[in-house]
Amino acid sequence: MHSGTQFTQGLRLAMDNGPAWTVEAVRQVRYHVVSSDHLFSPDNTTLLTGCPDAPLRAGERRLVVIDENVDALYGARIRAFFDHHDIAVTVLALRADETVKQFDAVSRVVDAMNDFGIDRRREPVIAIGGGVLTDIVGFAASLYRRGTPYIRIPTTLIGLVDAGVGVKTGVNYDTGKNRLGTYAAATATFLDRSFLRSLDLRHISNGLAEILKMALIRSEELFELLERSGPEVRADRFQGSTGELARAADAIVAESIHLMLEELQPNLWESALERCVDYGHTFSPTIEMHALPELLHGEAVVIDMALTTALGLLRGDVGQEQADRIFSVIRALGLPLWNDVLDDPSLLEAALRDTVRHRDGRQRLPLPVGIGRHRFVNDVEPAELRAAAQLLRRRAEDMTQDAPAEALVSA
Repeated sequence: MHSGTQFTQGLRLAMDNGPAWTVEAVRQVRYHVVSSDHLFSPDNTTLLTGCPDAPLRAGERRLVVIDENVDALYGARIRAFFDHHDIAVTVLALRADETVKQFDAVSRVVDAMNDFGIDRRREPVIAIGGGVLTDIVGFAASLYRRGTPYIRIPTTLIGLVDAGVGVKTGVNYDTGKNRLGTYAAATATFLDRSFLRSLDLRHISNGLAEILKMALIRSEELFELLERSGPEVRADRFQGSTGELARAADAIVAESIHLMLEELQPNLWESALERCVDYGHTFSPTIEMHALPELLHGEAVVIDMALTTALGLLRGDVGQEQADRIFSVIRALGLPLWNDVLDDPSLLEAALRDTVRHRDGRQRLPLPVGIGRHRFVNDVEPAELRAAAQLLRRRAEDMTQDAPAEALVSA
């Protein structure tokens, strides 16, 4: 028996005041993000061999959980792909949007896993859908038998560049956005931009909000690319119809994912609470939940970013010309600057209080410094929030009056 302060492989036993153990362990995390268009074409074998940790072989079986809208559009092609490669699939089609992102949906996936008799070591669940669907399936997989592997195939832009590349899962609870959840990395995420061709432009804009977030806090070059080519790439739904559009779409997606993973990798479990990727996510959870179903996630995030840009303008961290460029790009990408829930100043104050609780007693609020840089502050006062909201409302009204009618259409 070990005694005193002797260490053995991270296990420590102290005897001064009776037995007491401290266990220290590190769990390695490894996951893959693989890009391949037309993933379900019969001659594309990326899903079979593209991830070394999750090969898919003839004669095997899989449980596939798919967004019911995606199933209606692509279900026949997806089933034909698995049939072609002799993979037996059981398909659960699930409604998946913010209004039903609740634990009931998780229970349905758990029931399907249980009925399937899943081998939690060798049969990863395959989730095909937007960020809501992959969050639900990831949460269910993390709970079933204390952890079952899963694979994500996001079908929305926000899923490709945001929800699909991190390790967080979750569902809403009461009025709290993603209040229930886990950290559970998918074994692999397969990115297929061909799914985006069937999205309406509003959902393309929804994903562009998260891309714009990374530009505003990390990369002036990415911002300039969005400013220059974003509207055309959006209209093309990232399909690369011309060489120039293909190059721009490739650069926008690749750079935003690279910047996101660069921020996430050293802090996957969010032990460091000052996270620049929280930009746009201080007030947006409260805004989104109070505005449901009016706002999509990215729309709430971009309103948060517009508000904090106005706050940065008031503080002198963002110049007037820079703020105008930011607001103009937001509108050019088909995104809103304003929602009437901001008329209630108590809502923003409540959101900030909730953030302080979530961030261990401090605001740790990322604010833009110019374009492409950021800093963290802990001294935002309610009066500043009210002033920023008033400034933003005036700017949104001015831009609405100045813009031609066709520029106001976002879908």
